[in-house]
Amino acid sequence: MQDLNIKYKTVLDNIKSSIQLSEELKTYLDTEEDEDYKALISKFEGEIHELYTQVADENPLQLESFESYLLDDGFEGLYLPKVLGYSVLRGRVSDRIKYVAPQNHFKKILLSIANSSNFDQIKQRVGQSIQIGFALSSDIWITNILALISNKRVHSFLESQKQDKYRDDALRNTGLVKYRKQFLSLNFQTTVFPAEKEELLLEAESIKDFLIFRANSTYNNENLMPVLREFVSNDNFIDMKEYYEICILTGLFYDLGPEGEKLLQNTLDHIRAHNPGANDHFFNYINSLYDRRINISIDSEKKLANAITRNAEDTISKYLNVMDEVNTKGYVHEDALTAVREFYYKNEGLSIENEALRNSILSKLGQLLTNLSVNDYGEYFEINKTFAAYMDIFSNQKFNQDLKAFALRYIKKCLKFYKDKRSKEYQDIKKFVKTTFVDFGFMTPKEIVELFKTKRKPRKVEK
Repeated sequence: MQDLNIKYKTVLDNIKSSIQLSEELKTYLDTEEDEDYKALISKFEGEIHELYTQVADENPLQLESFESYLLDDGFEGLYLPKVLGYSVLRGRVSDRIKYVAPQNHFKKILLSIANSSNFDQIKQRVGQSIQIGFALSSDIWITNILALISNKRVHSFLESQKQDKYRDDALRNTGLVKYRKQFLSLNFQTTVFPAEKEELLLEAESIKDFLIFRANSTYNNENLMPVLREFVSNDNFIDMKEYYEICILTGLFYDLGPEGEKLLQNTLDHIRAHNPGANDHFFNYINSLYDRRINISIDSEKKLANAITRNAEDTISKYLNVMDEVNTKGYVHEDALTAVREFYYKNEGLSIENEALRNSILSKLGQLLTNLSVNDYGEYFEINKTFAAYMDIFSNQKFNQDLKAFALRYIKKCLKFYKDKRSKEYQDIKKFVKTTFVDFGFMTPKEIVELFKTKRKPRKVEK
């Protein structure tokens, strides 16, 4: 966690002063009515949220410091319900739908709310967050929290948020999924880059999720670069697989500049040279990213290729040389097809190296079909020859089925657009599918008939 920048503190201090001098607060303190507290919310929380969004974009590693700053009584508990929700969702959850480690930030915010003079108003907005947070926490952790609450009324409320239904793993998971959906449009992701091995073991998954999240967005990552450059050159972690994975992610998604790229190259070279399992770990991790449907674009592959030297004659170097050929000349180029074929045939068909190659090619073909306009269906017809070439090289059923899914999704999108069955476009698509999908083994003739059959609307029964 980084300290909050003075420029953000200044804005928050000004908001706090405005709250304390406002007529809305004066009225609320006189009446203690819910409606008057809501007037405070209406006037000031938007301003706090706007600044929070700015920090989340520019300096995400300062978010927990920002949230802690809001615990000052002068803010009258405003925005804490949102902050509590953020803290609940940041915790890493195990397969049993329980927190992997105690959530100290959640505890800190919850205790601040519990001790707030405005608790009666705040509690109306935090029930679901507490329920989910408690559901993900251990009974001992909850008991220790409750032991710190001396106010019987507050203690009773918090205790009532322990929901028996969430003792069931399936119901707990359903509750968490529904709760997460409320925050999908919000950016509250942060992490900690530790200096010690023990800390990295705890924080590694959070760091990886954070780097993936920031990579697939339009957020400003400029302030992350000094932290990443320092992290990828930390020799303390050089023998840790978690560190290796984070370095791979950094190579894929972040431009560290010439100096940072050299630091990353040195680290990855050292790991490859001194860790006998580095080769397998590289491909297993790349494949795990594809399994999670993480978007690895051509630009990402080029970034990684630049971050890894070809000094060693290992499979990683050979794989990256193939990807250089594919990404430079395009996957439709004959030289690219030749490079893929030669690499693929030198490895066992189901090897992790070949799996990574199939995943990369499938990703490119899938992105083409996903982004292809229905007006450009002719382009799909042309590139279908390339589909056939890769299917022939790989001779892999999973690759074929995944490619079929992309192709069928695109065809259905076209049919939804070209509804006139007598139109040239519809007939072109139908003729192509009837021939190609059968030849590829994507569909049987009977399934194709069903695909193009007019769906009859059920008759309305006259009363």
